[in-house]
Amino acid sequence: MHLSSKFRALVAALICLVALAACSAQSGTPATSAASSPSAAGPWSYTDDTGATITLPAKPQRVVGFADQVLTLLSYGVQPVAVFGRVDVKSDPRFEGIDLSNIKILGNSYGEIDLEALAEVAPDLIVTGAYPSDREGTIDSTQPLYGLKDVEQQKKMEAIAPFAAIKVGGEGIKVIESGVNLALALGADQATVDAHKALFETASAKLSETAKASDLEVTAMYADADGIYLVKPDDEPQTQLFKSLGVNYTSVNPGGAYYWDIFSWENAAKMMTGDIILLSNEGFQVADLKKQATFAKHPALVAGQVYPNPYIAMNYSAQAKAMDTMVGYLTTAKEVS
Repeated sequence: MHLSSKFRALVAALICLVALAACSAQSGTPATSAASSPSAAGPWSYTDDTGATITLPAKPQRVVGFADQVLTLLSYGVQPVAVFGRVDVKSDPRFEGIDLSNIKILGNSYGEIDLEALAEVAPDLIVTGAYPSDREGTIDSTQPLYGLKDVEQQKKMEAIAPFAAIKVGGEGIKVIESGVNLALALGADQATVDAHKALFETASAKLSETAKASDLEVTAMYADADGIYLVKPDDEPQTQLFKSLGVNYTSVNPGGAYYWDIFSWENAAKMMTGDIILLSNEGFQVADLKKQATFAKHPALVAGQVYPNPYIAMNYSAQAKAMDTMVGYLTTAKEVS
């Protein structure tokens, strides 16, 4: 079955993703001192995670971006002028408490972006993600950046402003650091970043302590009419990060296909080992799972240990909150498998 379109569409839903691999230690770093010094006047240059170098007459003031990356910039105090998302931005729970009155919404569905409205906000820079297509971290240049419909649309947007992409793959901490580097280059305050990092480190320590004392197995998955898509924990940044802290994820086939283990409903019983199910908030939900004869008796489903698994932005504060949530699951759920 050809999965490329579904692969791209599901990526952000399932704790996010689409093929991942380690980010280069040098990726996402300012290419010049002007990029690393927010107050510096004159030319601004930045090399993003795809290896592209963006050079502008001055540091970008008007930034537009895909919701996932905009959330990261906002967390560090970088205010965008516009955003486009894969779901309705105003009802996206990740934006709860964020004042959107001065942020123009350019699109609320994957790939559907109002190009006229984009031109009207006159951005200096467009920020989005780039998902590798394999574990080696390959970025397929024949495919559009994440959040965009196709290459033609990307070219039209590039005629308005250049892109800076954050690679969403490989080690979770490197994805977070890449977002930090771009935020600092766009004027984020180092003290704000440091404060968020401290919260992250505290949450990391707590999750590590809890996970190492727990025997529970966590299954991260997406489901639809075709079957179950089981996240490969080493291939997706957030699961890789949490696994590195001791969380025990279901991993039926560590090698093999990249990012997903895919099971038809007829074969769903093959992955019925988790004590906790983290279910994408897109696709099938609990009521739908209960209707599947081969899955309805999953011990975690029967025990009511199925929890929502939205894509969490890869920044220090968002991940700290996600870690606290995982601690809650691991301390309240029971072993059922």
